[in-house]
Amino acid sequence: MSSLNADEWNARYPVGTRVVAYPFVRPEDPVAVAYRERAATGTLPPAWGSDPCRTLDTVTRSPAWALGDGTPVVQVKGESGGIALHHIDPVPADAEARPAA
Repeated sequence: MSSLNADEWNARYPVGTRVVAYPFVRPEDPVAVAYRERAATGTLPPAWGSDPCRTLDTVTRSPAWALGDGTPVVQVKGESGGIALHHIDPVPADAEARPAA
């Protein structure tokens, strides 16, 4: 989870950096934890729909920038709009190569 601002991110991670992105919530978010617990026990209400913790193994497709409220975001392949940097995990360069989404 990144605590970098847009300029710090851009200095470390060029466009095309491999990342894991969580467009809605991170796996440790209480909403995601509750969803998985309910799904595992068969008590998931139908209204809850699909898992809110969608994970993308992808690459960045823009430099990071700050929204009007100051939240730093970046665009990734496979998702429209920007995703907050605290929902982006850079993949270490020495990690096992997998195709990006």
